Amino acid sequence: MDDVRTSLRDAVTGTSSGGCSSCESLPLGARAGDDGEGSVQVKLDAGRGARAARTFAIYGKGGIGKSTTSSNLSLAFAKLGQRVLQIGCDPKHDSTFTLTKRLIPTVIDVLESVDFHPEELRPEDFVFEGTGGVMCVEAGGPPAGTGCGGYVVGQTVKLLKEHHLLEDTDVVIFDVLGDVVCGGFAAPLQHSDQALVVAANDFDSIFAMNRIVAAIAAKARNYDVRLGGVIVNRSAASDQIDLYNKAVGMRTLGHFPDLDVIRRSRLKKATLFEMDPTPEVVAVQDEYLRLAKSLWDGVTPLVAQPMKDRDIFELLGFE
Repeated sequence: MDDVRTSLRDAVTGTSSGGCSSCESLPLGARAGDDGEGSVQVKLDAGRGARAARTFAIYGKGGIGKSTTSSNLSLAFAKLGQRVLQIGCDPKHDSTFTLTKRLIPTVIDVLESVDFHPEELRPEDFVFEGTGGVMCVEAGGPPAGTGCGGYVVGQTVKLLKEHHLLEDTDVVIFDVLGDVVCGGFAAPLQHSDQALVVAANDFDSIFAMNRIVAAIAAKARNYDVRLGGVIVNRSAASDQIDLYNKAVGMRTLGHFPDLDVIRRSRLKKATLFEMDPTPEVVAVQDEYLRLAKSLWDGVTPLVAQPMKDRDIFELLGFE
């Protein structure tokens, strides 16, 4: 346990060797090669009990709207009668504020308060109830430019498993940092049924999606996670995503337009289900409810074949 505490403190304060490469020397995580040559993963006690919840890991290019998508999807599941746990996996710890109306204490915050003795924590120390009964967790992370945020995510998942929080709910949603899928940031894939990608109808987010698809394919060789599809966000059209989907074997699961009311909902610290029910808002609410129901009912896993970077460059953007 002393090694665990020291590693957590080093990951947060940046006193280890620095960057994600520091994970290689950590006692709880150094497992190389499982997902390809040169990979280093955070090992997460896969044998601890059966997972009953439907678990989704949401990835996508930074700034594409993953947290907005995750929070509204969490509330849609709750409105369908499911017990939902949303886990923010970004050091910015802003995944759940539209549900809780505040920046909740992070796992790192509460670990620091007990001098990194995880055995002293109770679920109520780091799990907070939000709108619609959605339970919310924020992993947090080290100060910018220091430590290893990926390791913090991996250890957060371990803590949640130790308290059986991934099993005692109906739906778990991991909202994961940007398109970073290395080390601890890939840890949610080890405990997810399906990985979903949020992307806009533009080159940059589709390019990032392709790399995420490749990472999910690597994880699927050793874990149960499978690719679910793409949620089109902040886009009126989907023609470029449609091109990519056809080329690699992806599918669109949901489509949300670029509406100003979505931007305003974040400023109001509210989900879209709490905004005035104008026709455009109701249409988006209905799409979230439809998406949640389809995911709950089950979508067929995909085996997509990611493209080479230069092939994507040639595919997209031509009329």
